[in-house]
Amino acid sequence: MIDPNAPEWVWWAVPYVFGLSIVSEALALLSFGLVRGWGEAAPRWLPVIGGKRIPPFAAIVPAALGGLGATAFWAPTLLHWLHVPGFDGLGFSNIWWEILAKVCIAPGMLWGPLVLALTYAYYVRRCRPSR
Repeated sequence: MIDPNAPEWVWWAVPYVFGLSIVSEALALLSFGLVRGWGEAAPRWLPVIGGKRIPPFAAIVPAALGGLGATAFWAPTLLHWLHVPGFDGLGFSNIWWEILAKVCIAPGMLWGPLVLALTYAYYVRRCRPSR
């Protein structure tokens, strides 16, 4: 049975979700550059900058802005889960749908703080004098 109150399907929904998945995976893979050696030098196959050392702040600034942006993006969801007044979200028909939503959304909510932690570790490794 089709819900008469359900929104009409739009053609761009599938490409949008697919594109969003590709972009989020690409950004997640870039986070590895903060903990691996390849985040310190450009790959040799890149024209002009190949093999050159990456200035630390060329990675730190975008990573910090991305971590802060992801944290800000997910903050309203966390505030809703904590029942902070003024942060109302969607209602669920039962507790099981709410639990499923929280399990699926929780990794996204952790992304911002984890990128900030990686950024700090990168800063410590690249900018602090060695002992």
